[in-house]
Amino acid sequence: MTSSPVIASLSGVGYAIRGHRVFDGLDLPIARGRVTAIMGPSGTGKTTLLRLLTGQLQPDRGRVEVDGVDLARLGVDALYALRRQMGMLFQNGALLTDIDVYENVAFPLREHTDLPESLIARIVLMKLQAVGLRGAARLMPAELSGGMARRVALARAIVMDPKILIYDEPFAGLDPIAMGVVLRLIRNMNDALGLTSIVVSHDVHEVSQLADQVYLLSEGKVIAAGSPQELHRSTEPMVRQFLTGGEEGPVPFHYPASDYLGQLLGAEVPS
Repeated sequence: MTSSPVIASLSGVGYAIRGHRVFDGLDLPIARGRVTAIMGPSGTGKTTLLRLLTGQLQPDRGRVEVDGVDLARLGVDALYALRRQMGMLFQNGALLTDIDVYENVAFPLREHTDLPESLIARIVLMKLQAVGLRGAARLMPAELSGGMARRVALARAIVMDPKILIYDEPFAGLDPIAMGVVLRLIRNMNDALGLTSIVVSHDVHEVSQLADQVYLLSEGKVIAAGSPQELHRSTEPMVRQFLTGGEEGPVPFHYPASDYLGQLLGAEVPS
């Protein structure tokens, strides 16, 4: 493996779904050891980008590399081995509902290692301690608040000591207190454990506090990149519209339709 300052990259990536172009020559490097945020309006391919980075999808053209390895050249076993170096925090936490907190966090260790039970116990307790929930080890997922469930999912995501930690909308549905806790955990764990974090989020305020680098996607490409401070200084209309949440701008709020007044007066039924 390489020690390049770039741990993952998409280079000239093109990808389409059923004829719909998602990416068209996308170039996006991910810096090692930093928190990189991927943002953009709905439908710009943020989740597709994560699937490309984890090898779930293959680009129609271009290259996707992780730690110097072209994912398209990997066989199934090598791809699975590479994925074990990645942790994933799903948007809804995705905890297994019929086992307790301890067993949820232990699950990846049982699936992917032959560690003795005593060592599994120590690792699980260490990860739960890191997210402040060691005392909740025997609670069931149904007994957790939304913020607690997200923290358990985070403990599970780091239990294999990954190099890359991927967060898909980590702040969705959290109250302000839980959001602040998760925000600090992402930043602190990235720095303390030497991780590389990739955060997909719509939350402009939280990303501005968290990220080292932000990429703003639109129409299949990166339309803006830089630190949160650099993006906030941008005068580009699309960047300003996204960061301020404006209805008016290059990104239309309304889906294309016929004349509104004419449709109302004519009682035209949408076809």
